[in-house]
Amino acid sequence: MVLYTYVALGGALGSILRYGMNRWLTLLVGGALPWGTILINIAGSFVIGALAGLFQGAGSGAPNEVRQFLLAGLCGGFTTFSSFSLQTLDLIQAGEPGRAALNVGLSVALGLTAVTLGFLAPGALATVSRSVGA
Repeated sequence: MVLYTYVALGGALGSILRYGMNRWLTLLVGGALPWGTILINIAGSFVIGALAGLFQGAGSGAPNEVRQFLLAGLCGGFTTFSSFSLQTLDLIQAGEPGRAALNVGLSVALGLTAVTLGFLAPGALATVSRSVGA
């Protein structure tokens, strides 16, 4: 249970950082593209990669609570894209480039499909409710 607390605290901190940095970056570079999100995803991917590399090397003796606070919590709260990127790299390093490509393709295609369906769901439910109630 203690490990979940570390992950939750890291996630809360990462989410606060993401929110604040997104607002600041959007003000700084404008909103023509979601630059805040793009830059946060890039930064989060770099940080989770650096931490994972550190924990494999000299930092491999770090307590599991510290690793999970930083990787699953802080980086995961900052951007789940960083976790996705690290998992894809893990597949590539394991000699599974096809599975890595499948992970990328499925994540993007199904993620876009899910967000579209989620976006359309309230309108569809309202239409169904009106037709049932009529």
